[in-house]
Formats: sequence, C-alpha cells, structure tokens
Amino acid sequence: MQNPISNDLNDSATITPEAELLLSEVAQYLKPEDVTLLRNAYFFGQKAHSGQFRKSGEPYISHPVAVARILGELHLDAITLTAALLHDVVEDTGIQKQEISEKFGSSVAELVDGVSKLDKIRFQTKADMQAENFRKMLLAMAQDVRVILIKLTDRLHNMRTLEVMSPEKQHRIAQETLEIYAPIAHRLGLENVYQELQELGFCFSYPTRYKVLLKAIKAARGNRREVVGKILDAIRQRLQEAGLDAVVTGREKHLYSIYKKMVEKHLSFSNVLDIYGFRVIVRDVASCYVALGALHGLYKPIPGKFKDYIAIPKSNGYQSLHSTLLGPYGLPIEVQIRTHEMHHIAEAGVASHWLYKSKDLDAGMNDLHMKANQWMKGLLETLNDSSDSLEFLEHLKVDLFPGEVYVFTPQGKILTLPRGATVVDFAYAVHTDVGNCCVAARINGEISPLRTRLRSGDRVEIITAPAAKPNPVWLSYVVTGRARSSIRYFLRTIQYNESVKLGERLLNQALYSLGANPETIEPAQWEKLARECGVKSREDLLADIALGKQLAAVLAKRLEAPGESDTGMHGKNSITILGTEGMAVKFARCCYPIPGDGIVGLIKKDQGLVIHTQDCSTVVRIKDHKNMDNQLDVIWGEDIDRTFPVSIFTTVVNKSGVLARVTAEIAKADSNIDDISLENDKDYTTMRFILQTRDRHHLAQIFRRLKHIEEIVKMGRIKNQ
Repeated sequence: MQNPISNDLNDSATITPEAELLLSEVAQYLKPEDVTLLRNAYFFGQKAHSGQFRKSGEPYISHPVAVARILGELHLDAITLTAALLHDVVEDTGIQKQEISEKFGSSVAELVDGVSKLDKIRFQTKADMQAENFRKMLLAMAQDVRVILIKLTDRLHNMRTLEVMSPEKQHRIAQETLEIYAPIAHRLGLENVYQELQELGFCFSYPTRYKVLLKAIKAARGNRREVVGKILDAIRQRLQEAGLDAVVTGREKHLYSIYKKMVEKHLSFSNVLDIYGFRVIVRDVASCYVALGALHGLYKPIPGKFKDYIAIPKSNGYQSLHSTLLGPYGLPIEVQIRTHEMHHIAEAGVASHWLYKSKDLDAGMNDLHMKANQWMKGLLETLNDSSDSLEFLEHLKVDLFPGEVYVFTPQGKILTLPRGATVVDFAYAVHTDVGNCCVAARINGEISPLRTRLRSGDRVEIITAPAAKPNPVWLSYVVTGRARSSIRYFLRTIQYNESVKLGERLLNQALYSLGANPETIEPAQWEKLARECGVKSREDLLADIALGKQLAAVLAKRLEAPGESDTGMHGKNSITILGTEGMAVKFARCCYPIPGDGIVGLIKKDQGLVIHTQDCSTVVRIKDHKNMDNQLDVIWGEDIDRTFPVSIFTTVVNKSGVLARVTAEIAKADSNIDDISLENDKDYTTMRFILQTRDRHHLAQIFRRLKHIEEIVKMGRIKNQ
C-alpha cells in the first residue's frame, strides 16, 4: 500500500495521548501496515482540522479519534477505522473526496462520502434537509454497511458529549437518536451501542424523568441487593447440579426500558417488579435447553412469558432463550440463556466476525450478515419507490420498530414482520408483484381477507389475480414501510398516467376555445413553457393541469398558436366524461352524479377534476360568488359501460318485513346496495340507500319497482348531502 503522507509531516506533527491509545489498542488485532495507515490518517485529519475546536473547547481531532476507538472496540477493519478518522474532513474542511481517494484509496473515500452531510444543497425546510441526509446515508449504507457503523459511533460520541449544547439542541438531537439511530443499531444487532444510545437519548430528552427514575433505581438497588444475590446463588447451584458449566450474571434493566414499560402499561415505578434480569451463558445449543429445564424446575415459569429465539432468531440475528420465572417473594425474574457465540453476536451484531477482510465477501457471509443485507436491500427498494425524502423517513421509522411476528410461507420459510402486520404486508414482503396482485389469502388453510392481522406461527398463502391492482384503502391498514411505499408508488404511477391524459383533454379544450389547433404547437414551445412553470416535461405540465395545480386557460393563452379553426372543433369545447378516467376524475359525493344528469366539472387543487350535478349546492354557491375560473363544461359520453353510486331514500310505515321487501325489489332491478342507514320515528322509518346504477333510466326502473310496495309513503333521490 502506498504511503499516503510524507515522512516529514509525521516527523513534525505531534500525536495526542488518545491517538496513541487508539493505535496501541488496534495493534492487538491489526497488521503493522494497517496501524501505519491509521497513524498517517490521524496526521492528515489533524492537519485538516487544525484550528478547529469542539464546543467543549477540545481540539476537533479528539472527536474522530474517539469514534475510531469505539469502532476499534468492535474490532473493525483498517479501512473503516481510517474512514472514521477522516469522516468529517469533507464536511468541515476544504478537503475534497478526490484527495482522500488519491491518498487513502477509493474505499475510504466512499465511506467518508457516505457519512458526510449534504450541507451544500439547499432545502426548503430543516426537516427536508435532515430527511435527505438520512436518505443519502442509507443509500450509501445499502452499498456498504460500514457507513452506518461509522455514523452510529459518530452519533454515540456526540451523545456522550451532548451536555455542552443548548437545551433545545439537546432535546432535538436526543429525540432523533431515539427515533432513528438507536433502532438502526438494534436492527444491526449492535446491542451495546443500542443500549447506550437509548439511555443517553432518554437522559437528554426527558432530563427530569431520567433523574427521578435513576434515584428510584438506586434506592431499589439497596433494598433488593440481598434478594438478587440469593437468586444468583440458587441459579448457579441448580445449573451445577444439572452438570452444566455456565457463566451466570445478574444485571439491572436499563432505565429507558423501565420507563417505556411504565408508559406503555400505565404503571408506577413501585409496580415494575422485574427491574433485574439474569443471563446464563453455556457451551452449546443443547445445553441451553437443559439449562431452561433446570431453571423451570427451580422457579415456576410465568405462562406466556417464554420465547425461543434460538429456533426462530430475531430479524437482526439475535438468538437466546427468554423465560420469565416467579422468584422468591413473588419477584418476577427474566432469564436469558445463550451460548458464548450467541452472546458475542448479541453484543456486537453485524460487526461480529467481521468479514470485510475476506477476498470473497459473499462466500463467507454468515446468516447474520445475510439478514442485515436483506434488510438494507429492502430499505433501498423503499428508497427507490418513495417520491420524497420525508416520505422515505416516514417508512424508515415504521420499519425500525418491528414487533416479533414470525409467519411461514407455504414452503416453510420464516418471514419477520412488525406487530400488527396484515396479509398485504406479508404479500409485499414476499415480492412487490405478489403484493400488487393479491386478492386474498389462506391463513392456516382458511380463506381470509387482505386486512387480516397476522399472528406468530401463521402459515400464509397469498391468492393473486392477474387483473388485480393495489387499492388506496390498503394504506389505511398496512404497517410496513415496504408495503406502504409500493402501494403509493403504484397509485402515483397510475394516477400520473391518467392525469396526463385528462390534462391533455383540458388543455386542448382551452386551446380550441381560443381558435388554436393543439397540433401546431412546436416542441420548443412546450419545453419553454415547462421550464417557466418549473416542471421537467410536457407530461408533468399536463398532469399539473389535471390536478388543478395549473389553469388550462392560462397555459393555453401562453401556448396559443393560431391554426385553422373549423366548425368541427366546436364540439370539442366540452370535456366528455366516459367513466373510465380512473383516479384523475372523481364523482362528488355531495350530489352523486349519474349519466343523464346535467353535470359541471370543478378543478380542485391536488384532487383533479370533480364532477357535480348542475343543481348541486356546491356549484350554485360558486356561481353566486361569481368564482367561475375553475369550472369546466363537461358532458357524458355515449355507451358508458359501468355503474355509478346514487343516494336515494324511502319513508315507510313501520311494519315487520318491509326492509326485506325493499331490498329484494332493489335487487330485482339489478342494482347492488353499497350502504344503508335507518332513521326511526314512532310510526315511520326513513331508509337511506347508496345504490349502484347505470344511469337515470336505470334509477327510474328502480323507483317503478319500489312503487309496488304499499308501505312506502314517500321516496326520492337525495342530493346536496
């Protein structure tokens, strides 16, 4: 490897005790040439950050050294540690990525770039900037997980030194840590980093609550020390009697986990009894189950409080047996049983048994790394499907708080989904195409609807149909970011295509009314207009017209190109409604227009074209205010082959069986009932229906059939709801 820094710089520079400590620590597992690389990176960073100081008054170089030391504790490779030492030079100094690449190699440069923020790009809001930072960071992380390892340890050291910041900054950074960084550390299995980030996040988010709870814990610690000692001795003795060589430790639960339990279960601190946990580490997997049996013989297990994460590991690769036992004095005891290897993975997660030194990463990748890689690939898919950074951040937060629902595919493969996940979430977890075409599922052999919530152990088979497509209603009950992102992406694409077609019709109508021929407009005119309106293409411009973001009449005047006008163009001044426009055209629920009604089109911003009846109170109100700019002339097309909802009422004499006769006559008239509501009086009942009809002629047929029911005293169509 080339020597990145000249020897004269090394000779003239000084090295801090912290940096010397870093180099001596990593020398325990790195090669001498790797230590030399780190030494040179330190001098390069020290020179780049010369004259810069942290809020605490320390030289800035102390921060990257501290970050590299945390990574060194996880035994990360030299490339990662080098990037950690240089992770702020691009963002905070005049050093360019290219210079780092030339001196330390492209791998280091890519890692540094992945961690760097986007300060040079201007965003509308701070939220947009922060969301875009996460977006870029996670995009880089999907290419190389070491990016997030550096970012997590960078955040950890910043949290350790957060007291120098203002209270407002402390709260904002701590909340961000609890919402994003701590859960990412958990998903990657970095348990120690995760726990410390949570504790520090809690401390600075709710400082008063933290102090009160810490004081209560210290008081409880003294009262329960003797009991905990007795439990430890009893566990060790029982395991020894079972012939097991085990390491047994007792630990206090972390403050934040106790606080969450108090909040979620509405408990006071005195009611949170299980603030102590016990960990048993044994030789092999078989010994885990032997230890479990021995402890269940010592203390009675609490029903429903056992989880086998060895047979079914968590999504981050974590494996242990968890059981809660009823100890002496009724004190609940939480026990974790695992092997030494499982313990190592639980502490270091994706950083354990680091594989980047391997020439063939894929060949050596173990199950844990594969799971982390799958999760990051899923994030990348969500990233590609999201329209903006804030939406992606919303999906990310959803995916960072998974529950423990483990479901099986028909082939026996286990999928991990968040608690509350539905059939649709499962379908999208299998494949995006499966999710887009799903219509139902078989859960444990029984047909179930798409909104069914899944439970651990369910065996799920998705039923698909080639013509099926995502429904906007799905967004109200899916919980995974992948499902939500895929549904929104599909709906946006469909709506965009439909909006482009409708926008073209609206603009053509406006051009014809000016005596202009749309076909004579040159591409250069479209390009110029799109540029002036701040959109990328003619299609974007047309979609904006359909969604009410641009007025067709205004754009038509700017595009006006005189062409030959003839009498054949006159009929094009009205927009023809065919009922097949999809999401680009909506039918108002205040008046429920159907073919045969006189109709008016209103353009509403971000909703598109909404069709009303001409006598609808909404239209009348607009006319009264002389606000006609967004009103369009629309007419029904011929041979419309679909049904439309319409609202009717019938007032009937209260008699047994009358509702059944009314609904039967509606069915005989070849109409479906979408909704029904009843309003009872002493002698009469008013029934309100929403029916599916083809047109006014079909509605008249329905009323003719209802006239045969002698109990009906009044009926009619409901408008202006």
